[in-house]
Amino acid sequence: MDTGNRPLSPHLQVYRLPLAGILSFAHRTTGVGLALGALALAYWINAAAFGPDAFYQAQALMGHWFSRLLLFGWTLSLFFHLCNGIRHLFWDAGMGLEIEQVNMSGWLVLIGTILLTLLSWLAGYGLLG
Repeated sequence: MDTGNRPLSPHLQVYRLPLAGILSFAHRTTGVGLALGALALAYWINAAAFGPDAFYQAQALMGHWFSRLLLFGWTLSLFFHLCNGIRHLFWDAGMGLEIEQVNMSGWLVLIGTILLTLLSWLAGYGLLG
């Protein structure tokens, strides 16, 4: 098909996705991650119900550095999904829909996610007081 002199749509390497688009994709991705993390949580809880040996094995697995890294990612996903969900509630009420407000609330979601994640991990390790 001949396009003549008409410009083509920008390629993905040229087009810069806006922050709102990135956060929308991240919201969906973290929702999937939270579902997978819920399976790990269910395994851990069920191990406690199956006795001390099963729970010991689950604790050993969850205490591995890679499992802790996944738990940190799950915590980050949880707080991102929470903060971005609150943002969507405001949008559903018709507030914060101007482009400047959308960008500002996007940055607030990211800052809130990082702060809440760090605070929860610091509290978990007893470093807050």
